[in-house]
Amino acid sequence: QVQLVESGGGLVQAGGSLRLSCAVSGRTDVNYAMAWFRQGPDNERAFVAAIYWNDLLTNYADYVRGRFTVSKDDAKFTVNLQMNSLKDTDTGVYHCAATTGYMTTRAGAYDYWGQGTQVTVSS
Repeated sequence: QVQLVESGGGLVQAGGSLRLSCAVSGRTDVNYAMAWFRQGPDNERAFVAAIYWNDLLTNYADYVRGRFTVSKDDAKFTVNLQMNSLKDTDTGVYHCAATTGYMTTRAGAYDYWGQGTQVTVSS
């Protein structure tokens, strides 16, 4: 089992940047697929980006490609999301998630979730 805790959210103006971090604890010897999802007012969780815990393979939603970068810090056991050129449509609660299965954009495939961190982009 793995525990996930997000941090780094906040209020930023459109065009600005934020860096989210997901602290991973528990069983870290498993090659999880780690993902970020954005939860909007409708409570739907939209895929943002993903990375495998043990290699560099990544995937991005089209609407963040070129603006967001997902990475991991092996020394700190964190998965990070660097968000640049933020838009008001990026507003939402950002959740970190993990699965022992294959990397996927489907929220239902992820077994472990953090509590989320709020990102608000003002236009």
